[in-house]
Amino acid sequence: MKIADTSAQDVTLEAKPKTRQRVILAGSFVILLIVIWVLLPVVQRWASSSVSVPRDRLRLATVTRTDLVRDVSVQGRVVAAISPSLFAPADGTITLLVDAGARVSKDQLLATLDSPELQNRLQQEQATLNGLSVELDRQRIEAKQKALDNQKSVDLAHVTLVAAERERRRAESGWKIEAISEIDFEKTKDDLETARLAYDHAVADSKLDAERLAFELQTRELQVERQSFMVADLQRQVEELDMRSPVNGIVGNLMVDQKAAVSRNEIVMAVVDLTAFEIEAQVPESYADDLGLGMDAEVLVGNMGYPATLVSVSPEIIQNQVTTRIRFTGGMPPGLRQNQRLTTRILMEEKHDVLTLQRGQFLDSGGNRIAYVLDDDNVAHRRSIEIGARSLAAVEIVNGLDEGETVVISSIDQFRSADKVLVTN
Repeated sequence: MKIADTSAQDVTLEAKPKTRQRVILAGSFVILLIVIWVLLPVVQRWASSSVSVPRDRLRLATVTRTDLVRDVSVQGRVVAAISPSLFAPADGTITLLVDAGARVSKDQLLATLDSPELQNRLQQEQATLNGLSVELDRQRIEAKQKALDNQKSVDLAHVTLVAAERERRRAESGWKIEAISEIDFEKTKDDLETARLAYDHAVADSKLDAERLAFELQTRELQVERQSFMVADLQRQVEELDMRSPVNGIVGNLMVDQKAAVSRNEIVMAVVDLTAFEIEAQVPESYADDLGLGMDAEVLVGNMGYPATLVSVSPEIIQNQVTTRIRFTGGMPPGLRQNQRLTTRILMEEKHDVLTLQRGQFLDSGGNRIAYVLDDDNVAHRRSIEIGARSLAAVEIVNGLDEGETVVISSIDQFRSADKVLVTN
């Protein structure tokens, strides 16, 4: 019996050409080269970077050229710009004519002070002034009388001098015709000299007496003037016993009770002018050296900003803060009330067309000297920078960065001071 084999199932296959294998091998080689070419930069970045950080853990910002406004934003408190306090001008008993919270107008009588001691002093000094005025009038009369007496003496001496000159001329005529003796002739000469001396002394005495009388009269006038000033001052103090409102406003707290005895310079009440408000703001000590009077400011009331100016800076630092006063320069916002809290922005400096970068934690972690610039290959390169002016939102770049560069503005502590850091997606 013949056993069948499997030869009938065998099929002769033709040999494949080697060209196809070469094409497949060449294609695989090209694909491998492309993969290597694509992955080589990535591998090189991995090799050159000692640190890698995911992008979603970083904050990035672009260096731009724009105007930089250096400012500080603080919370301010609305206070009355004018809030004068009234003090007792003297010791006495006070009578209050208004209540706390009452609306008053300027020069309205608010309180009166009864001070018998001050009023008595005024009466005494007024009497002294009257006495000095009488003495001045008497001195003027005496000066006129003395001037008349002096003029009388001068006139009599002049008459005597004229008579002596006449007698001298008569003696000369008699001496020429030998009608008188030589002794009588010489006597007329002596009489003339005596009369001339008497006249000269009378004139000199009259001038000296006039100067003395003018000096005494001036002394009296000065005494009267001094006493007048004293009386005027006391009169002013007595008038101030009627305490009047210095402004239009409302009466604040009353510091004394009705009919109470008060001492000199004791505070009685305060008057608040509600038509003029200012902002009292506490600014951190770090900005104290940069603040200056006249700086522009902006006060936010609701969604509206109102222009203002910095009018005072306290020289004292309390709890690491400086107290400032800001006054509205334009129209005052409607509806302001005392002690209202408002956001205030003080503009300390404005620079035009400078390189700026958004503020971030990289300033603190890099000591304001280090920044990481991200290139197109997602590698952050460490770079030294120089920072200028600062605002609340941005800083001025003086050196180290160029416009359009992308900078890591989040904390750079995670970079561990590496020169290159790979940023992964």
